Amino acid sequence: MFNFTPLLGAQSSSPASQSILEFEGGIKALIDVGWDESFDVEELKGLERQVSTLSFILLTHATTAHLGAFAHCCKHFPLFTRIPVYATLPVISLGRTLLQDLYASTPLASSTIPKDALSESAFSLPFRDGNPNILLQPPTSDEIASYFSLINPLKYSQPHQPLPSPFSPPLGGLTITAYSAGHTLGGTIWHIQHGLESIVYAVDWNQAREHVLAGAAWLGGAGTGGSEVLEQLRRPTAMICSSRGAGPVALAGGRNKRDEALLSMIRDTVEAGGSVLIPSDSSARVLELAYLLEETWHADTSGRGGNGSLQNAKVFLASRTGGATMRYVRSMLEWMEEGIVKEFETASGILDNQDQRRTRNQQASKTNGDKPSAPFDFKHIKLLERRSQVNRMLGTAGPKVILASDTSLEWGFSRDTARSLASDPRNLVIMTQRVGGVPGRDKGLGEFLWDLWNQQRSQNETASAVIVDTTGKEVVVQRAQTVPLEGTELPLYQEYLARQRQLQTTLQGDASASIETTADVVDDRSSSTSTTSEDTDMEHQGKVLNTTATMQHTRNKLGLSDAELGINILIRRKNVHDYEVRGKKGREKMFPYVSKRRRADDFGDLIRPEDYLRAEERDEVDGEDMRDGGPKKENEVGQKRKWDDPGLRNVDGARRMPNTANKRRRAGTGASHDMMDSIEHADTESEASDSDFEEGPNTVEGPSKLVLEPETIRLNCRISFVDFSGLHDRRSIQMLVPLIKPRKLILVAGDETDTSEVAEDCRRLMGAGPGQPEGGIDIFTPAVGMTIDASVDTNAWTVKLSRTMAKKLHWQKVKGLGVVAITGQLQAANLDDDIKLEGGAKKKLKSASGDLSGPTSKQANSDADVTPVLDVIPANMAASARSVAQPFHVGDLRLADLRRIMQSSGMSAEFRGEGTLVINGTVAVRKSATGQIEIDGGAYSMADPRNTEAGTFFKVKRKIYEGLAVVAGV
Repeated sequence: MFNFTPLLGAQSSSPASQSILEFEGGIKALIDVGWDESFDVEELKGLERQVSTLSFILLTHATTAHLGAFAHCCKHFPLFTRIPVYATLPVISLGRTLLQDLYASTPLASSTIPKDALSESAFSLPFRDGNPNILLQPPTSDEIASYFSLINPLKYSQPHQPLPSPFSPPLGGLTITAYSAGHTLGGTIWHIQHGLESIVYAVDWNQAREHVLAGAAWLGGAGTGGSEVLEQLRRPTAMICSSRGAGPVALAGGRNKRDEALLSMIRDTVEAGGSVLIPSDSSARVLELAYLLEETWHADTSGRGGNGSLQNAKVFLASRTGGATMRYVRSMLEWMEEGIVKEFETASGILDNQDQRRTRNQQASKTNGDKPSAPFDFKHIKLLERRSQVNRMLGTAGPKVILASDTSLEWGFSRDTARSLASDPRNLVIMTQRVGGVPGRDKGLGEFLWDLWNQQRSQNETASAVIVDTTGKEVVVQRAQTVPLEGTELPLYQEYLARQRQLQTTLQGDASASIETTADVVDDRSSSTSTTSEDTDMEHQGKVLNTTATMQHTRNKLGLSDAELGINILIRRKNVHDYEVRGKKGREKMFPYVSKRRRADDFGDLIRPEDYLRAEERDEVDGEDMRDGGPKKENEVGQKRKWDDPGLRNVDGARRMPNTANKRRRAGTGASHDMMDSIEHADTESEASDSDFEEGPNTVEGPSKLVLEPETIRLNCRISFVDFSGLHDRRSIQMLVPLIKPRKLILVAGDETDTSEVAEDCRRLMGAGPGQPEGGIDIFTPAVGMTIDASVDTNAWTVKLSRTMAKKLHWQKVKGLGVVAITGQLQAANLDDDIKLEGGAKKKLKSASGDLSGPTSKQANSDADVTPVLDVIPANMAASARSVAQPFHVGDLRLADLRRIMQSSGMSAEFRGEGTLVINGTVAVRKSATGQIEIDGGAYSMADPRNTEAGTFFKVKRKIYEGLAVVAGV
């Protein structure tokens, strides 16, 4: 049994993706926890109802559409953190930086409390006409890191049996395997095997190779030569595929034409003195764009392959977590395209051949900046992680190319940059992905620009690379701000928190301690909780917490009043230094103390990477100037500092400059111009850090609400579109679906037009529908919330084997399964057999407690198993019913394994042509699309058929049979 239910993203313009896969036995898997730019909690209602029934969760891509709601669910949905989650390592790392950037950029990500959740309160009378837009507590950066640390990393092509959640039925040997999907770094096509069900989940994939990313693993099978689909992904019982990328017509010429179109528009704009804004995400497709721009600027400025037109333009990458993202990416080269790995090996080899006695600065001055750099070790792209840096960059004159997050222009630095560049007709905004609308919501800036460009393109009847002038256009956008709660809003919010706390305690029960144990990672870093279980084993952690301590620990997570905090207000509230202790008793009279647990892993104490940075890397770490030993803040009452800390300023704003900075300035005379720039502006960069914090979305301490203010933007710039989404097109689907040959095809992740067009193409290619000849498939196009029964259509039944039959069977092991061929007689279940077998036990029961009552026996008979029994054929019928079938071979021998076996036997074996294995130059072994092995031997391979040891043909044939299981009939 297999049922599929799309929770989000089916026949909808919203890019969010959430799907429920249900298997036999009540097993439910959630694939993706996506969200769209509206961040509406109403979209998560369907998921919230399914949380208590989920067995495990799978994540496919590190994008908002696939995991944007992951941190929200972990923080606000009870039991969600107890569900095992699986993803590849790049999805885990890049997803973490994506959500940290998201929650640091906009208060919309916090989401507001639904109106119906506040309607039951006694304070809700003034809000009958509208929603007060009270914000939920957003997860902090440390909390997001702790949530993603719970995800189990997997590698490609690694079969894995997931662990079920505590409230899930047994998984019964269910196996998951991740395959490369392209599109994003670590993007995944999931293969799920459960019994007879073989499910392939392929949403948002890309078959084409790019600069950074390899293509999807459809044609990646060993020995196939790239002409056949990977064997594990071939002939699935059901395939879930996306139809989103089939709408726009791709630019003819592939990747080269796409890159040429983008770069030509950039060059034309820069030569005219304008600036270019390229909105992109902060962790996925931005890698492809950043790599292309870095390589282009390097070639243009060095005089190799460029005309020097870009030398006067600077390139910027504006993202709050851009530095962390690039650090993660530089450690994941094995997940990228092979050319990236070769480039890194070349750069490493050249550096190793240089004189090791020179320092890094001497090497840099000696080579005049021409030394090869590793991928994503940018020399021409400058990272901007703070709002003050972005404002300073926008205030400088000259052409600029700005790569900013996010694609939707609804949040992030791309929104601020677009507002600044919109007034100049020389500037150009290049959209790289199609921006879909959110149903029931006003158009945002990104959607407005996309519709405007798409309309002009349709009129010009041109596929792509059209530049549209927006002079005179106006767009009204909503600007989100946070303000403190006022009036009856605060008690309304506190009552809501109390209800949620009670609900969470009720649902979690005694097991809530394990959830709080995972959250202790956050508390250890902020020193907000204490624990003395340093030497306790991991398997016993959390069990010593009783219900009272757990509830108190949960309340510390939520925001309490000053009275409820008590003496802990001195460490839980900022700028609170006095507490009245007269009349208090016990711990309320003593200053609270928090013992820090020494954190360590299997290799010892945890290492802080910022302690090992080079001098040129210490200027900016996490948006703060680390050159002088830490962030600089104003002196305040009660603020602690060390005696030798020179970073704190006096009240009048004066700041002492340490001698080390002056020495570094004098020592850096031979450094590059960019490094001198960063050193000279170190003071202004650090002074802007305080203002950055004040401008962020979380500046309001305590409970707050969302206020949307309309803002009119007058457009005079130009807009264009180049498809850098990295999604499959219609041609890829038309080519691969007939090769994959799924029995059932389910189309999701696309609007109604795209879905219907792809469905019609597949029906025409595959002859889909009932009554069609063999090879036809069933195609489903479900809507959101619709359940599809896509169970496998096979003749399989459950029977019992009699004791006589079970004794005669000789099982053969094939890939962990027992296989045997039998000939028997099917009989109805005999209820009297159970009574005869258990007669002795029933007699003992009768002697101990009297006669067995009649109703009890009838009840036992009614509850008995009525599964039919397969028994041996009686002797008088055995001669007439004797099977004439010969023993057959069962198994699947891969050509790569056969090649290794032949080589270990002393024979030469090599692949030639399209998936052909040639042995000793005389015998060719091929494997057809149906799995049949064909052996073609020449005359020289069978020179002496009687000599089986010498003939290559018979040796190969024997080795193939040895790799299969011989199943004989019974």
